[in-house]
Amino acid sequence: MAEHIYKPGESVPRSGLYLVTHKQHRTQHEATLFQGEQFPPCGTCGEDVAFQLSHPAVPISEDADFKPKNMRSHPRGHR
Repeated sequence: MAEHIYKPGESVPRSGLYLVTHKQHRTQHEATLFQGEQFPPCGTCGEDVAFQLSHPAVPISEDADFKPKNMRSHPRGHR
Protein backbone atom coordinates (compact mmCIF):
# COMPACT_ATOMS: atom_id res chain seq x y z
CA MET A 1 0.00 0.00 0.00
CA ALA A 2 1.33 3.43 -0.95
CA GLU A 3 2.00 5.98 1.74
CA HIS A 4 -0.45 8.85 2.04
CA ILE A 5 0.48 12.07 0.22
CA TYR A 6 -0.35 15.29 2.10
CA LYS A 7 -0.98 18.72 0.60
CA PRO A 8 -0.58 22.26 2.00
CA GLY A 9 -3.31 23.19 4.46
CA GLU A 10 -3.81 19.65 5.76
CA SER A 11 -2.99 18.90 9.37
CA VAL A 12 0.25 17.02 10.10
CA PRO A 13 -0.95 13.69 11.55
CA ARG A 14 2.35 12.54 13.04
CA SER A 15 5.64 14.21 13.95
CA GLY A 16 8.64 13.17 11.90
CA LEU A 17 10.68 13.62 8.76
CA TYR A 18 8.64 14.16 5.61
CA LEU A 19 9.80 13.82 2.03
CA VAL A 20 8.91 17.07 0.28
CA THR A 21 8.25 17.02 -3.47
CA HIS A 22 8.04 20.31 -5.37
CA LYS A 23 6.55 20.89 -8.84
CA GLN A 24 9.77 21.61 -10.77
CA HIS A 25 12.02 24.21 -9.19
CA ARG A 26 13.70 22.02 -6.56
CA THR A 27 14.68 18.41 -6.03
CA GLN A 28 13.05 16.35 -3.28
CA HIS A 29 14.27 16.97 0.24
CA GLU A 30 13.30 16.09 3.81
CA ALA A 31 11.82 18.43 6.40
CA THR A 32 10.81 17.98 10.03
CA LEU A 33 7.14 18.64 10.76
CA PHE A 34 5.28 18.34 14.05
CA GLN A 35 1.90 16.77 14.73
CA GLY A 36 -0.88 19.36 14.79
CA GLU A 37 0.89 21.84 12.50
CA GLN A 38 -0.39 22.44 8.98
CA PHE A 39 1.57 21.40 5.92
CA PRO A 40 2.76 24.73 4.48
CA PRO A 41 2.66 25.97 0.89
CA CYS A 42 5.99 26.49 -0.84
CA GLY A 43 7.20 30.06 -1.25
CA THR A 44 7.94 29.35 -4.92
CA CYS A 45 5.49 26.70 -6.17
CA GLY A 46 2.69 27.50 -3.72
CA GLU A 47 0.15 24.70 -3.37
CA ASP A 48 1.98 22.52 -5.92
CA VAL A 49 4.05 20.73 -3.28
CA ALA A 50 3.45 17.35 -1.61
CA PHE A 51 4.55 15.74 1.64
CA GLN A 52 5.02 12.06 2.49
CA LEU A 53 6.03 10.67 5.89
CA SER A 54 9.55 9.30 5.58
CA HIS A 55 10.39 8.56 9.21
CA PRO A 56 8.13 9.11 12.24
CA ALA A 57 9.80 10.66 15.29
CA VAL A 58 8.84 11.69 18.80
CA PRO A 59 9.72 15.31 19.71
CA ILE A 60 12.30 15.37 22.50
CA SER A 61 9.87 17.38 24.64
CA GLU A 62 7.51 14.37 24.62
CA ASP A 63 10.17 11.78 25.53
CA ALA A 64 9.81 10.69 29.17
CA ASP A 65 13.59 10.56 29.70
CA PHE A 66 13.88 14.27 28.93
CA LYS A 67 11.05 15.57 31.12
CA PRO A 68 11.71 17.03 34.58
CA LYS A 69 12.00 14.21 37.15
CA ASN A 70 8.75 15.17 38.89
CA MET A 71 6.84 14.80 35.56
CA ARG A 72 8.31 11.48 34.41
CA SER A 73 6.21 8.39 34.16
CA HIS A 74 7.74 4.98 33.61
CA PRO A 75 4.91 2.63 32.68
CA ARG A 76 7.26 -0.25 31.88
CA GLY A 77 9.34 0.09 35.03
CA HIS A 78 12.31 1.88 33.41
CA ARG A 79 14.24 4.17 35.70
